[in-house]
Amino acid sequence: MADSYWLRNVRPFGGAAEDFLIGDGLIAERRPASHAPLAAGDIDGAGQLLTPALVESHIHLDKTLWGQPWRPNSAGPTLKDYIANERRVLREIDAPIAERAGALLENCIARGSLTMRCHVDIDPEFGLRHVEAMLALRERYRDLIDLELVVFPQTGLVSRPGTAELMREAMGLGVENVGGLDPCGIDNDPIAQLEIVFQLASEFDRGIDIHLHDKGELGLWQIARIADYTERHQRQGRVMISHAYCLGMAPWAQVRPLAERLAVLGISLMSSAPADCAVPPFLDLRATGVNLCLGSDGIRDAWSPMGNGDMLERAMLLAFRFDLCKDEELAAAFDAASLSGAKALGRMNYGLEIGQHADFLLLPVQTLGEAVVARPPRQVYRAGRLIAEHGRLLESRL
Repeated sequence: MADSYWLRNVRPFGGAAEDFLIGDGLIAERRPASHAPLAAGDIDGAGQLLTPALVESHIHLDKTLWGQPWRPNSAGPTLKDYIANERRVLREIDAPIAERAGALLENCIARGSLTMRCHVDIDPEFGLRHVEAMLALRERYRDLIDLELVVFPQTGLVSRPGTAELMREAMGLGVENVGGLDPCGIDNDPIAQLEIVFQLASEFDRGIDIHLHDKGELGLWQIARIADYTERHQRQGRVMISHAYCLGMAPWAQVRPLAERLAVLGISLMSSAPADCAVPPFLDLRATGVNLCLGSDGIRDAWSPMGNGDMLERAMLLAFRFDLCKDEELAAAFDAASLSGAKALGRMNYGLEIGQHADFLLLPVQTLGEAVVARPPRQVYRAGRLIAEHGRLLESRL
């Protein structure tokens, strides 16, 4: 394909038909759709829906069993049971991280996710092995996807001596985000965990992403403390709280003041729109100005056999969970899987405006709402180049 071409007769976000000039991997120009004959190298969009590429805001590639023989779920009932079971399962799997994670990553790219945040396990038992494997995988797919990492102390930070030192080493290797997990429920010492997480992030100027499963008043108290630390360490716009089930457990009158504080501090929330527990109230939070994005969490792993890596399906699950049926509500669900994810991850060149990266999807539907409901086959473009269609990466690197 030539360095520049016109993408003709496409409808950005379902609006009026336009032509887009793509040059040097960027959107160079936009104009109303022309009826002139196609020039050599131009692409006829045939009136399809044009959207930015999707954003996978929370995934665990290093844990996946994608591409492996079916394995029945054997986890116990508690969070700590799930963690212990996962460690046992992964010890029994011969396939290396590069094979399993690479297969899932290619599937996600083929379904349109070209920006991704991946949480990577770290603890004294296996040291930096998972981090090093994911750094190598990121390098292999650097031209196809923007993949950022979070170092994730799943078995504990304060309660596992040596983990903080490993997290520091991971920052030195180039990991972009400091992770945490249930400061109360896992470490039983919330202040100590938050001190380590925020001090590391401040020292290395990195983002923060904390898994928060703790429920009820205990969870709400921890969100307030995360807000305190965000303000104290001047991490505004650099913090994500993942899951935050507790926000869906209390009356909105109680949650609203906390939500207003999250909005002011630019603390994003991530939800996987789960079916088995409370979910942060999407529309109320959105109306308050809180940025809520979507992630798949684990896909085909020891935690759950579910998931397919399609962020349009995750948007549908969010819509299904909250009975979002109006077109504007379905469009908001699409935003959670795209624009809101890009905002949460600090992506400045994301979108369909002139000068932004030409990472986009073409879908044979009329509106964003139809895209969420139908989840149709799509064409995926990276830097203006077609890299996937009909759910398949055109050039596998496995």
